[in-house]
Amino acid sequence: MPWREEIRARLEAPLPGVEAQLRFAPTPRLHSWDPSQTPIDARRAAALILVYPGESGPMVLLTVRHAGLPHHGGQVSLPGGGLDPGETPEDAALREAYEEVGLPLGHATTVGALSTLWVIVSKFVVHPIVAIASEPPTFRPSPWEVDALVEVPLATLRDPASVRWGRRMRQGLLIRCPYFEVPGPPVWGATAMMLGEFCTVLDPAFRPPPIPADDELDRLLEIV
Repeated sequence: MPWREEIRARLEAPLPGVEAQLRFAPTPRLHSWDPSQTPIDARRAAALILVYPGESGPMVLLTVRHAGLPHHGGQVSLPGGGLDPGETPEDAALREAYEEVGLPLGHATTVGALSTLWVIVSKFVVHPIVAIASEPPTFRPSPWEVDALVEVPLATLRDPASVRWGRRMRQGLLIRCPYFEVPGPPVWGATAMMLGEFCTVLDPAFRPPPIPADDELDRLLEIV
């Protein structure tokens, strides 16, 4: 099945939801955190998973966030941001992609949405939107928001060998973090959870390797 039709068809089926998201969540999780929650005071945001043709087959666009941004500076993320009043998640995802990376409005077509994700650190409920472009876009990243673009073959994301485990400190506790190994910084946290569900939509058995044992922690990549 051609990749465009495969993505559309898979998104029409029931989503794997929180079970797939949690496969790619840091562990141990924050107490009582549930990514499927929608707190009454949460802000709403949208993120765009843009798939487009490239020399290596279908590609997915990621960005390295500007190091000076107040939230998640220097990390790899999907284009996205908060919803404006009265704006749909689909419109917000495309608008943010235009503002951040210069994706021309009308160049890509939204084909579905993944499960929402409650990001407790930034207090956003994120709506991941999947869009397809029939031609490779010409990107113009905003120097105030984006330090670099990362164009990743979809085949790389779908390869289980691209998912590794790292470690980092959180509130004085050493945690394990599954991440996608792509060019540039590792892709972990909320972005990995959204990409993880997307890959699970395409390949239901997709998941990280087994969680490393305690005696292996010192050999894991330090995630920042």
